[in-house]
Formats: sequence, structure tokens, C-alpha cells
Amino acid sequence: MKANTSETVGFIFRYLADLKAHNDRAWFTENRSRYDTAREYFEFIVSALIAGFSGTEDLEGVRAEDCIYRVYRDVRFSKDKTPYKTNMSAVIGQGGRKAAGRGYYIQLEPGGGSMIAGGPYLPSTKELGEFRRKIAHYPDGLKRILASDSFVRYFGHLEGESLKTAPHGFPKDHPEIELLKHTQFMAVHPLSDEAVLSDDLLPHTIEVFTAMKPFLTWFYGDLPRPEHEDWPGYHGPSEDENPDDDALNYRE
Repeated sequence: MKANTSETVGFIFRYLADLKAHNDRAWFTENRSRYDTAREYFEFIVSALIAGFSGTEDLEGVRAEDCIYRVYRDVRFSKDKTPYKTNMSAVIGQGGRKAAGRGYYIQLEPGGGSMIAGGPYLPSTKELGEFRRKIAHYPDGLKRILASDSFVRYFGHLEGESLKTAPHGFPKDHPEIELLKHTQFMAVHPLSDEAVLSDDLLPHTIEVFTAMKPFLTWFYGDLPRPEHEDWPGYHGPSEDENPDDDALNYRE
């Protein structure tokens, strides 16, 4: 196993660039050994992140193999029928790629597609309703996190899809209406190819994960339930408020 991160990622990038140029089953099968090596190198990176971040986050029992997404694309409802993903990605957290709480996403993709991200990407109808209740009753904690130096430094601002109008059950003049419109709540830190190929990738990723933790904790940590609802009649979002999964692998 290579210990030099830049050499390890360099191999992964070269393989993914070739896969993008030859995204078909015949080429993939012919070059299966290269994929297996790239996957092994990525598993090494994810294992190193688990070990390095375990002092900050509860990652007991988390294994790299459970965090990494498969290479095969689900093309059943896509116009793009290329069979393989041209990135390697993982969610680090309890439950791995199926994490239901705090999960830290990393994606390596040559050509500027690499990123670190986290947050409710495809929340269920029930989850989205709970998040909106938290925002309606306890917005100050989230707003402090979004305005904090560390969040602004690493993520800039809150990202994710939003409704064009007020969600069902909330008045359009609600003081937190812009937050309430969100159907996704994402912290995203893009990574340039130069940053990914640097030997600083692992410590930098752990820094970003650490900055992300308060944001994720606000959504997935426990908050007291109000004794009454300020906005009677709110029963959660309609089924069509969740966006389609056509961009990231996150929460796939």
C-alpha cells in the first residue's frame, strides 16, 4: 500500500480520467485490475480519515468498506446510460454510506469535481418537517453556526435546493422564511485538483470535517420539542418538495 497521499490520489485520478474517456463495460472489464487498485487506494484514504477523525467524532466500529459508494450507476431513470461513476466517494459516520445522523462526505473526481460536504441532502418528508420545526422554534443556534468564522471560511454559505414560495403551513412573512424554504441543507467545500493531489489532503479534510460537526449536530442532535405549535395546521412538507437525486452521490 502506498503511504504517499499525492501518489495514491494520482493513481486514482489517472484511472478515473481514463474511465471517463472509456465509460463502457468492455473497457472496465479489461481494466478491472486498475479499478481494484484504485478502490484499494481509496479505501486506504478513507481508513486514514476514520483513524484521524475518531478523536473528534464517534467512529467506533466504522469500517472504510461500509463507507464507500459503489462504482455502478443506477441508469434506470437517467438519460445518461454510461454504466460507471467517474468519481470515488464515501460517507464517514456511524452507519457508513447509510448514515442516518452525522455523516461526512468526501468525493474525489479529477477535473474539479472533488468536494467535502455534509448535511441533509435528501431528507424524508418527516425529517424535513422536523428540521423546519427546529428552524421555526430554535433558529438562533443554526444562524450562529452559519455566521461563524469557521463555517464561512470553509463553506461560505448554506447550499441546497429551496422552494420558490413559503412551505405549506408557514406564512410568507415568517422571519426565517428563507431558511424554511430549503429542502436541502448542505455545507459544501470544493477541492481543487491541486488540493487533492497535495500531501495535505488528509489533515485538510479532517479540518473541514471538524468545522462541519457543529452544523451537522444542529440537525441531527436532540432539541426540546415545543409545548405548542406556533404555526397550527403545519403537517410537514408535501411529497413533491424533495429534489431529485441527479447531482451528488451523497445519501444515495
